[in-house]
Amino acid sequence: MKRMHLFLLVPLCLCNSAFAADDLMSRANKLFNPIPTKAPPLKGNPATAAKLDLGAKLFFDPRLSSSQLISCNTCHNVGLAGADLQETSTGHGWQKGPRNSPTVFNAVFDVAQFWDGRAKDLQTQAKGPVQAAVEMNSNPELVVKTLKSIPGYAPLFKAAFPRAADPVSFDNMARAIEVFEATLLTPNSPFDRFLKGDAAALNAREKRGLRIFMDKGCAPCHAGTNVGGVGYYPFGVREAPATEIRPSGDTGRFMVTNTESDRYVFKAPSLRNVAVTQPYFHSGKVWKLYDAVVVMSSAQLGVKLKEGEVEDTVAFLKTLTGRQPRLHYPLLPPSSDDTPHPQLK
Repeated sequence: MKRMHLFLLVPLCLCNSAFAADDLMSRANKLFNPIPTKAPPLKGNPATAAKLDLGAKLFFDPRLSSSQLISCNTCHNVGLAGADLQETSTGHGWQKGPRNSPTVFNAVFDVAQFWDGRAKDLQTQAKGPVQAAVEMNSNPELVVKTLKSIPGYAPLFKAAFPRAADPVSFDNMARAIEVFEATLLTPNSPFDRFLKGDAAALNAREKRGLRIFMDKGCAPCHAGTNVGGVGYYPFGVREAPATEIRPSGDTGRFMVTNTESDRYVFKAPSLRNVAVTQPYFHSGKVWKLYDAVVVMSSAQLGVKLKEGEVEDTVAFLKTLTGRQPRLHYPLLPPSSDDTPHPQLK
């Protein structure tokens, strides 16, 4: 009789385990979406092969900077998960920028660009660093003059923007870069496979971490396709982080809106590929993912997670690392005698 009871318990346990996995998957699918394999359509900027080719070249071309040393790829290195492994990026004249450089991978799914959301899309964002004195230190006039002085760019711009009377423009530079950046996606992560129905894509620890992530209150700020990037939230809801992590002089979105309620408010970053895009936070002062989870649990949730809970959460976050884009460094059109010389000061 005891043996019969044991045999009856085995399928019961298996059923309970399957039910728990299905329940977790169902809950997750209500909050998150897998990264698609193809770039989404861009409003007002349809992608073409010619535009994509031009955008890829411009993304890697350091001549968009006045020093001709810094390209988009400098701070958004496609070999380093679209980031740069710096607390804050190094720009023109070895100046240090005020904030950590977010990854460009999957950024097309964010509600806006930059930590404070001051750029509405990737096209607008592409113009910012080019003109920032602390980054590429150039301006629209110099960029256009430089591009027009490079004979190989004229046919590329003409092919990308065939209806434009004057294809080589600062706006078209940004449009082409946007099309390229929108293709920098990282699909097929273990978490994506789980969302698509593969219960075995996550192990037991990773599933516990996912459950903690949802149960403790991380998901309201970090949901959607990018597991974040869709809204703005105060950094320090329950407890102000250390001044080193949240510098008092950087008031976040308040600097854009001048609205008091936006003081120390930042866009919740995407957690896609978070395990390989350290350091963390807009200050870049936290290098270990474990420590970042501890900071967020106290600052945002007002709880102290147990060591095992932190480790489980980290294990889950590591499942957000997707298939990285494989790109060839493009051969750039050569400069001419008319190309402006580098400006190093």
